Amino acid sequence: MHTSFQIGQVDPRVFGGFLEHMGRAVYQGVYEPGSPHADEKGFRKDVLKALRELEMTVMRYPGGNFASGYHWPDGVGPKDHRPKIRELAWQSVEPNQFGTDEYITLCRDTGWTPMLTVNLGTGTAEEARNWVEYCNSVPGTRYADMRAANGSTDPHAVKLWCLGNEMDGPWQLGHVPADQYAIRAQQAAKMMKDVDRSIELVVCGSCNTGLPTYIEWDRQVLEYIGGLADYISLHRYVGNRDDDTPDFLAVGNAIDRQIAEIDAVCRYVQAKQRSNKRAYLCFDEWNVWYKNRSGNGEGQFAPHLSEEVYNLEDALVVAGFLNSFVRHADVVKIANIAQIVNVISPLLTRDDKLLVQSTFYPFAMFSKRKNGASLQMIVDGPKYTAKTYGEAHYVDASAILDKDQLHLFAVNRSLSQEAVVEIELVGARIAALENGECLTGTSPKSANSFEKPDVVRPRLFTEAKIANGKARVALPPLSVTAMTLSLAG
Repeated sequence: MHTSFQIGQVDPRVFGGFLEHMGRAVYQGVYEPGSPHADEKGFRKDVLKALRELEMTVMRYPGGNFASGYHWPDGVGPKDHRPKIRELAWQSVEPNQFGTDEYITLCRDTGWTPMLTVNLGTGTAEEARNWVEYCNSVPGTRYADMRAANGSTDPHAVKLWCLGNEMDGPWQLGHVPADQYAIRAQQAAKMMKDVDRSIELVVCGSCNTGLPTYIEWDRQVLEYIGGLADYISLHRYVGNRDDDTPDFLAVGNAIDRQIAEIDAVCRYVQAKQRSNKRAYLCFDEWNVWYKNRSGNGEGQFAPHLSEEVYNLEDALVVAGFLNSFVRHADVVKIANIAQIVNVISPLLTRDDKLLVQSTFYPFAMFSKRKNGASLQMIVDGPKYTAKTYGEAHYVDASAILDKDQLHLFAVNRSLSQEAVVEIELVGARIAALENGECLTGTSPKSANSFEKPDVVRPRLFTEAKIANGKARVALPPLSVTAMTLSLAG
């Protein structure tokens, strides 16, 4: 590494989350007025306390697939007047007791930047425009006055808006071909920005690299919507369906490739249109998801859906996602782990109990060290060939330079061998290991449970030898290590 070879500043919004009205994510998750943990607003204090440890920056809401059937006026105003509906994305009953104003209050309580997804499935461009007015306009017009009447005189000031969700997916309510979605998105985008010129918009990209729409959808949509798109969305869920741990741990290769391919589309469209503006990347859904794919609530309220149990190998893959985002800091500006509690999440609730899962820890280890510029790295060391994802280094790494500190993140993918790593930073000398954490375990399948909640948790990492301005560390097999090194000129 060299201090001058900087990829770009790491956007703090890469460390974002996603809260969808799915399963028990909202009700019995962040919001449960009847819980002994509930505060005066109905939020679960134990859940929010844990989420604050993740230092998330931005929170996407209300979906997801849910957004394509959601009409925001159902979720505002007096709670006894809000309709109870049968929502179709997850086949569940939605009482609308948690809506826009509750979400904004939650964001303010936790310090999250709000990020709303408008309904471009069954909704209209005008409905999206009205939501912007409700959230962002000063009183004096219909929807701003509605917000004020609901208790918020000051605007909510929502600056990030997603133009629908996964509209290339045949499962999506209101699914249409790219050319028709592009028209919907352009019409909504214009009206929304006519209300508030300061908002930033995320246009739907192709949501699955395996779909025939991949790449071509992105090109068509970006060419039509032009400069109205500030970002284009990417989604990626991965899993170890073949129970091949080395292959699973190499999935970072595919994440890097997806980022490079969509970035190439953005650059192509910018060049073709001879524009000074390009769309950046918003990875607004990503996670490990394959063990529990249940998505049919069968007409229930807050059903148990997709409550994935995470283990050590899943945690290392989460760290791999974050390494990819840091390595592409010049183009990946927003990312949202899906989701934050109960549904494919690092946290699970059971009555008044809370479980911290393995995937919680790598996110926290990265997030607390997120400030600074991503550095280009050369990893010189042994490799292996993964069945699906090809040649991969045993050590997967990224680095952030923050003034007189170097934050280094490293995954050792080996199942059995320690990795001895020498860290050299040209342009500065490594002076000391300020702090470090290491997450590892006895087996890739090691997992926490309500009965045994501490099977997988990080330990302090202090084993660094500093000499001649370099650092030498030993990374345990099947581990992710995050460290902060102090620098001298």
